[in-house]
Amino acid sequence: MSGRVQISTLPNGLRVVTHAMPGLHSASIGVWVNAGGRDERIEQNGIAHFLEHMAFKGTATRSPLQIAEAIEDVGGYINAYTSRDVTAYYARVLAGDTGLALDVISDIVLNPAFDASEIEVERGVILQEIGQALDTPDDIIFDWLQEAAYPGQPMGRTILGPAERVRAFSRGDLAGFVAEHYGPGEMIVAAAGAVDHDRIARQAEAAFGHLPARPVAPREPARWTGAEQRREKRLEQVHFALALEGPGYLSPDYFAAQIWTSALGGGMSSRLFQKIREERGLCYSIFAQSGFHEDTGMVTIYAGTSAADIGDLSRLTIDEIRRSADDLTEAEIARAKAQLRASMLMGLESPSAQAERIARSLAIWGRVPDATEVAERIAAVTADEVRDHARRLIGAARPALALYGPVGRAPSRDELAERLAA
Repeated sequence: MSGRVQISTLPNGLRVVTHAMPGLHSASIGVWVNAGGRDERIEQNGIAHFLEHMAFKGTATRSPLQIAEAIEDVGGYINAYTSRDVTAYYARVLAGDTGLALDVISDIVLNPAFDASEIEVERGVILQEIGQALDTPDDIIFDWLQEAAYPGQPMGRTILGPAERVRAFSRGDLAGFVAEHYGPGEMIVAAAGAVDHDRIARQAEAAFGHLPARPVAPREPARWTGAEQRREKRLEQVHFALALEGPGYLSPDYFAAQIWTSALGGGMSSRLFQKIREERGLCYSIFAQSGFHEDTGMVTIYAGTSAADIGDLSRLTIDEIRRSADDLTEAEIARAKAQLRASMLMGLESPSAQAERIARSLAIWGRVPDATEVAERIAAVTADEVRDHARRLIGAARPALALYGPVGRAPSRDELAERLAA
């Protein structure tokens, strides 16, 4: 994607990053706060997500309706999300409205009212969200897999939090999390599309420049353990999710890991899809994906199958993982590299995706590699490097396993670990 990435740092440590994308009439702009689920103490579990909800429930000068109307009156869109690493507040607007969008976003981030009645309303909304997740097997199973991989630590807890915690959060709890984690050194203002960097930087300084500099709160390192979560329930299918610890963002294996995961289960031509769905008919859908954090990563494989077929599906999955370390072909690896490169380049045609990328890149690496550099690094990965990565990952594997449904015939995590190591 053509255009120029520019970065500025305010005296208090807040960073501003923009990517001007010629030919566009709109822009995506937001604030990425490097505080998410993994930054919560156990008694705070779920509060980062609760805080994200409360940002839209009024400020000192805007009601909830006025927040929505300010953006929608100019045809824009505003939203937010919480992950384990970050909470993001962002808007998509036309070029001339980026100043308005940043004014609204900075207001909801810095000046949430935390009105008592609105807290109760949103508490009910989040409890409904938790209930919906529990009723969605192919959603909740990933929370259980995360807990099995990282038990007893922030990385393993759910982003929504348990219902009993959500019921107990107070205004003071919300304000306390902001005080702990919403410092200028933990914030990045990012914008992409029809943007002018100098103007955005000035607006960011006007909105955030008064915040005092302070040390960034330390994070508890993730510790992969690998365990099993098995939940019996009368469902049509057994939901199967298996994970291996992968590399983090900073690992030299970062690109090899993505290529291997794609070849293993990233599309209809992948090993798992062809062997387990197309040849054996053991499931409707099966896939593998990579997730990355600064200090750890996860390769996740998911499928749903019948109670009668869960044994065959899980054992065949392990066998294909093992075989992939030895006999992935040059053609399979070339296809996976092409998919990874194309996915990156297609995503960068969206200003929203571009704003996300530059914010996360700056947070992780302290710089924003351009698309050409990333494409060259993908192309430079050799087939031997991909297979060597797979061997190292499998050799050190302590799988995590989550099962949900009629799981009686499903092999245990220990049995699958032994099969993987054989």
